[in-house]
Amino acid sequence: MAVETTDTLVVGAGQSGIAMSEHLSALKIPHIVLERSRIAENWSSMRWDSLVANGPAWHDRFPNLTFEDVHPDAFPAKDRVARYFNDYAAMIKAPIRTGVEVRRVKHNQGRPGYTVTTSDGVYEARRVVAATGPFQVPSFPDIVPAEAEVDQLHSSTYKNPGQLADGAVLVVGCGASGSQIAEELCKAGRDVYLSVGEHYRPPRAYRQRDYCWWLGALGLWDEVKSKRKKRHVAFAVSGYEGGRTVDFRRLAHMGVTLVGVTRDYADGTLHFADDLVRNIAEGDEAYFDVLRDADAYIARKGLDLPPEPEAWQRYEDPDCLKQPILSLDLKTSGIRTILWATGFKYDFSWLDVDAFDEQGLPLHKRGVSAENGIYFLGLPDLTNRASAFIYGCWQDAKHIADHIVIQRNYDAYTRA
Repeated sequence: MAVETTDTLVVGAGQSGIAMSEHLSALKIPHIVLERSRIAENWSSMRWDSLVANGPAWHDRFPNLTFEDVHPDAFPAKDRVARYFNDYAAMIKAPIRTGVEVRRVKHNQGRPGYTVTTSDGVYEARRVVAATGPFQVPSFPDIVPAEAEVDQLHSSTYKNPGQLADGAVLVVGCGASGSQIAEELCKAGRDVYLSVGEHYRPPRAYRQRDYCWWLGALGLWDEVKSKRKKRHVAFAVSGYEGGRTVDFRRLAHMGVTLVGVTRDYADGTLHFADDLVRNIAEGDEAYFDVLRDADAYIARKGLDLPPEPEAWQRYEDPDCLKQPILSLDLKTSGIRTILWATGFKYDFSWLDVDAFDEQGLPLHKRGVSAENGIYFLGLPDLTNRASAFIYGCWQDAKHIADHIVIQRNYDAYTRA
């Protein structure tokens, strides 16, 4: 069987793989991008029907192509985002091969580079970039047994309210996905319970500037002065319905019943931690911190941005916050579906290399791994909080491409 060779093999043709290809092409580095499905497949198939980008069109994009048919302050729909990346890949003539699954990457013995076994044959590359992103394997806790009389699904397979069985729904997870899905289900006439854990809840916009703008102005993208943030905390911000601040009290007044962290299940009853009040209070604190910092910035810079006193107002505490529910009988409450909006975990089982720590997590600095020739791109906090976003992964890809140039110079060195 013929073996195809290249300098750099990029695995994944989502936003990270396309960004990587652009920078490699600009530096004239031979490369191939392999994608097991379609370009930007996650945007096409692993999202619900009404999903939009979390950032406005002026910001959530690569530098060299705009969303020409989307208002700059609007939030592009998921299908439009998928088309954007297909258009971008075509524009830069990215050498993408779709329908090719990478099954194993192993370091060559006695010679440099890696042998890459795929569904379409064998490749050899001096370097491999894992650009598979953070949304690899749906993750949810093993709390409710499969034989329980309730349907269970992950947010990655949710499409719309009509997909679910009749009856009430418990949404577990209060980040962008969980909060948006809970609101959509409530508006569809469902009885909805939302399990709210620790979260970071910023304003969607304040004083005529989107939160993405404030992240840049306040240095929060680069985290130069930001407070140390908790790991694995839900990020409660969304572009849903034109962009509106996620407010759990508002959802409760709409009809969503808030509960604390889903703790355990026994004999048809779900039990929740007594942490709802604390979780909501910490989310409020993060929200008002942004408003205070924004006001101080505006005053210091002398910007002509009108005050927004209504942003400081707060809904009355709903009954479910005054008297938190600590348990729910599934039959009595009518819950027929549990929707786990609990994120994803990594799957790098195909990478047979020495680039992981004791927990199996990538060991790297700014995407440059512990093993020479292996790189990671598109992971949360790869460099900073921007890394998992469209805007940020493009910058991270440039750093990795520059590092590859340096390594190629080492490879080419011969003693004079």
